[in-house]
Amino acid sequence: MKKLENKVAIITGGSGSIGKITAKLFLEEGAKVMLVDLSEDSLKKTVQELKSENVKYCVADVSKAVEVEHYATETTKAFGKVDVFFNNAGIEGVVKPIIDYPEEIFDKVIAVNVKGVWLGNKHVLPQMNDGGSIIITSSVAGLLGSPNVSAYITSKHASVGIMRATAIEAAPRKIRVNSVHPSPVDNQMMRSLEEGFSPGHGAEVKKQLESTIPLRRYAESIDIAKLVLFLASDDSQYITGTTHVIDGGMVAQ
Repeated sequence: MKKLENKVAIITGGSGSIGKITAKLFLEEGAKVMLVDLSEDSLKKTVQELKSENVKYCVADVSKAVEVEHYATETTKAFGKVDVFFNNAGIEGVVKPIIDYPEEIFDKVIAVNVKGVWLGNKHVLPQMNDGGSIIITSSVAGLLGSPNVSAYITSKHASVGIMRATAIEAAPRKIRVNSVHPSPVDNQMMRSLEEGFSPGHGAEVKKQLESTIPLRRYAESIDIAKLVLFLASDDSQYITGTTHVIDGGMVAQ
């Protein structure tokens, strides 16, 4: 039997690299999937690439309550229920020291990465079947400090607090809530950060960052997707309230 047979999943940040690859894996494992993101064009393209009758999309800004409630209810309208919520949408902000960090960018990062996660849990939980699973995308940045990305660091630490609080509240319904903490992932977000750390020298920044990882490479989106699949499936029935580091050994140092 497939790991997500007859399950319904919501994936926010659904047209990004991690969201898209996770959706592909979920579909292969028998799930029906609702993709959520800001850009309808990107969502349409992702749905076309996935080539499945079991995937739909909903355009939403995760930082706005009415739009979050909309994607939650649209999922139950389309598929009848929710079993898995991959609360994954996030943005990186800019690379600047805290004394120069623009307040409006800080507010935007917090709105998406913290309020968006909180709103997702708030509005999806009432729609979710007992025994379901919520997986929140944090980062190694949610466990460690790093210079010049204070908004991102703050937001990813905050998501751990949301995870732990929700795990305790949802436990009576046997709903598990966990977070995943990737090292740098080889995707567009890291291209933006690399360029931010050293404009015009992104490739050199990538090499330097890879050298700090014991396995000597960035994570691939499929690495993250496989961990999310495990946490979404019944294989993780007794795991809740935990941080799952997937970082090639970065935090072990």
